[in-house]
Amino acid sequence: MLAPSPPAVRQLLVLSLLWLAGNGLRITILAVPPVIPSIRTEFAMSETQIGILTGLPQVLFACTAVIGSLLIARFGALATLIAGLFATAAGSALRGLAPDVALLYAATIITGFGVAIMQPSLPPLVRTWLPHRIGFGTAVFTNGLLVGEILPVALTIPLLLPLLAGSWRASFMVWAAPVALIALVILLLAPRDTPAQGAAAQRWWPDWSDPLIWKLGIALGSANALYFTTNAFLPDYLHHLGRADLVSPALTALNAGQIPASLILLAIAGRIERSIWPHVLCGATASRR
Repeated sequence: MLAPSPPAVRQLLVLSLLWLAGNGLRITILAVPPVIPSIRTEFAMSETQIGILTGLPQVLFACTAVIGSLLIARFGALATLIAGLFATAAGSALRGLAPDVALLYAATIITGFGVAIMQPSLPPLVRTWLPHRIGFGTAVFTNGLLVGEILPVALTIPLLLPLLAGSWRASFMVWAAPVALIALVILLLAPRDTPAQGAAAQRWWPDWSDPLIWKLGIALGSANALYFTTNAFLPDYLHHLGRADLVSPALTALNAGQIPASLILLAIAGRIERSIWPHVLCGATASRR
């Protein structure tokens, strides 16, 4: 266990760890879109099969988040986060070894499961580590999540694949490495002063009768569906148009476009908590694309 740190040093440490954890949530998921054309060609996959491949993590996000809550109640948020990061890294590396579509799906399920169980661990860690700056802490790991989305789509095609002789399999293994490293860093450096779970063990099951649960689920699910579907099918669409050269710039623009909003959120997060209008505005804007 680390010795107690001065408040400023501790705050910088936990903010850095939250930002890194946010990276780990998306790096392996967004490593897929840049190489979808190569995967489809090697396995002779249909667009439906591609849709299943890219949709599996989102299904896991929805179906396994409750299991993540159970693990948090039983083992704590920090342990669940670390386990999820290691599972995500392992699943990503296994995708690179898959000899057929069925095992590619199986490895993708492992990856999605890891992300799904660690995603609900970040809010309780923010509350524990930054009880007086919850909005800011949430904005920090969200910013890390956005950077984790940008890195693989921006670097895989122009930089990574040429170094790997064009191997999409090796690219999955390379992108698994930073996620495993993030897990190791958090394991070694994260504060262990998380309070006992106490009554939390009795509250891990969602209150399905609460309308807020459904409203939040619908809002988050709708945003995720729009975002991940665009990432999944944009590469093949551009290949169909004969503009494969635009795949990396288009994916980078799609994901980097979120950064300005994230920076604004860092500044005003506390002022828009519990507000309805940001959701209405974003939904209306997305529907006009």
